[in-house]
Amino acid sequence: MKRSTMRILTTHTGSLPRPEDVVIMLNTREAGELANRSTLEARVREAVADCMSQQQQVGIDVMSDGEMGKIAFWTYVKDRLTGFEGDESPPFEWADLRDYPATSEPLVPISPPPIRRRPSCNGPITYQGQRAVEHDIANLREALRSVNPEDVFLPAASPGVIAMFMQNRYYPNETAYLYALADAMKQELNAIHQAGFLLQLDCPDLAAARHLYFADAPLETFRAHVSRRIEVLNHAVADIPPDRMRLHLCWGNYEGPHHRDVPFRDIIDLVLQARVGALSFEAANPRHAHEWQVFEDVSVPEDMILIPGVVDSTTNFIEHPELIAQRIVQYAKLVGRERVIAGTDCGFATNVNIRQVNPAIAWAKLQAMAEGAQLASQQLW
Repeated sequence: MKRSTMRILTTHTGSLPRPEDVVIMLNTREAGELANRSTLEARVREAVADCMSQQQQVGIDVMSDGEMGKIAFWTYVKDRLTGFEGDESPPFEWADLRDYPATSEPLVPISPPPIRRRPSCNGPITYQGQRAVEHDIANLREALRSVNPEDVFLPAASPGVIAMFMQNRYYPNETAYLYALADAMKQELNAIHQAGFLLQLDCPDLAAARHLYFADAPLETFRAHVSRRIEVLNHAVADIPPDRMRLHLCWGNYEGPHHRDVPFRDIIDLVLQARVGALSFEAANPRHAHEWQVFEDVSVPEDMILIPGVVDSTTNFIEHPELIAQRIVQYAKLVGRERVIAGTDCGFATNVNIRQVNPAIAWAKLQAMAEGAQLASQQLW
């Protein structure tokens, strides 16, 4: 994993706005009505190439495929795993939106009605997504013929986030369910690494589950939940060198009160036990922008890179490059300039049917981040 040795590098959290025709085709596939799979595959391949080109144009150094072929960052796994033919998992509700229900109104679907299939686990879990992950890898390799990034990553859902949203109705307990997911997903995680790409582990459950399922539980109960998931995650990636992986955690990628979010300080010691080389986290939105102070007291392993979000992924404000530079420099002073890469709070299109940020503005925010990184580099070098 490259460090910011000559200047502050830039990246993002994986998902980027998809073209409207791709959204329509993904929804058609999700509904089981796709007539020609090869047509979608060809269009996704084009979209990945275009997405990578746009990333280069706005100044992104560490790129991804934008998750062009995925309906959402975690529900895509239902098509790559056996055992998910059960009834829909129960609906979930964020505790902060329950306190202030009107705040959920901005979360409107862009292609109504939204398709959100979340089948429960009703049988043994095995991996059957070899062809799909091979397509992800091939699309990325093809796109790399036209761009020259510093590095490339592919995101994958962690066992914990899969379990957080898709209910277990087969395994005797949660631990058995988590390890079954880990053993199955190992094939995808290892395939990404063996292809030569960085692996991003999407782990919003490490923070967001607090106000989703543990809002009224003691903190220690939630910490035990996080600890168990870190153990399972480390099991899933046991074959991959830590410096080839980055972990992303967040408190839920939606514009809401977030007053029920668990403080970063309450979980950071557990998160740092994940055997990864970089930690990506929300650091720009108003609820968590102050938490750079956590790293004044917490010792980050010398071999770990921080990827703080320096632009918000849920608002249409385009952050000023000088503000972005200030945020970057703040972290560089704490852990050293080489160990900071500028990132985004979360993805801009974690679900194809939910749009919070206008696509053109999403790209403008990424460009502002690159400009801010340049300003920070001028100060730090």
